[in-house]
Amino acid sequence: MPDTAPSAAAAPPDPGPQAARRHWMSVLARAGAGEIASLLASVPALPEHVRLRGPEAGLVMLRGRAGGGGAAFNLGEMTVTRCTVRLAGGPVGHAYVAGRDAGQAELAALLDAALQDPGRHHALLEAVIAPLAARQAAARAAVARRAAATRVDFFTMATMRTDT
Repeated sequence: MPDTAPSAAAAPPDPGPQAARRHWMSVLARAGAGEIASLLASVPALPEHVRLRGPEAGLVMLRGRAGGGGAAFNLGEMTVTRCTVRLAGGPVGHAYVAGRDAGQAELAALLDAALQDPGRHHALLEAVIAPLAARQAAARAAVARRAAATRVDFFTMATMRTDT
């Protein structure tokens, strides 16, 4: 009987720690401070931390491209809040969030640092990041369903016309 296990060459590449960190930071950047705090209530207390920077609000310039391939242009400015913290154990966490929510920025930076600790990583992923990611995916799916309900199939409309 032939071996049905996938070969090592066919296996997807390991996303690595940078991709995992990129994922949890994107989830935290989209979650509100209240959501994060409510989920943190179910996990053991996080260690003490020291603020290295912020939280402080500022502006970033958004750039765009006409048609996706044109020359870049300045679209406008957006308010962001950034924060950097260090845990007592040494890991440093960073966060940039849209808007002026200093609490969200500090919680996101604190969780970024805590998620870098192998002893806390798995528990925080399951208790905080996974539920937040699931809520965000459900919200995106709901928006997609509402948008799909208004979709018009122009090919069908063209074949429905009759010339009399």
